[in-house]
Amino acid sequence: MTAIWKEKSFNQLTLDEMYQLLSLRTAVFVVEQNCPYQELDGKDQVAKHLWLENENGQLMALCRLLPKGISFAEASIGRVLVNPEFRGQNLGKGLIEKALEVLKEDGEEAVTIEAQYYLHDFYASFGFVENSEPFYEDDIKHVNMILKF
Repeated sequence: MTAIWKEKSFNQLTLDEMYQLLSLRTAVFVVEQNCPYQELDGKDQVAKHLWLENENGQLMALCRLLPKGISFAEASIGRVLVNPEFRGQNLGKGLIEKALEVLKEDGEEAVTIEAQYYLHDFYASFGFVENSEPFYEDDIKHVNMILKF
């Protein structure tokens, strides 16, 4: 199977791409996680959207990259997900590696994430360290973590 990474700002997205990104995010973050909270937060317009799609244009994994000063003092990675149809293929690892590569290329010096707590060890494997106490957001346990390049 052939897959390709795509990276676009909000204004570069086609309407179909934006629809696909938001549809998958809603399917995972609202429906699958049973989290009936607002998915759109006004940050997509300033984000860089990164995703992996297969040869049929189906989204396999995605995230958004925010510049420093939007969610945290540092740049951040958020809305990280792997399409349920493609889980178990280490796509999450590849997604974070690609996201960190893009942020380094953009000249960022550090990245802060708001990680779901059950993924703590996954993010720690990239060098992220906790920089907050665990907290609950939308009834899901989270922790802030930072990685300095």
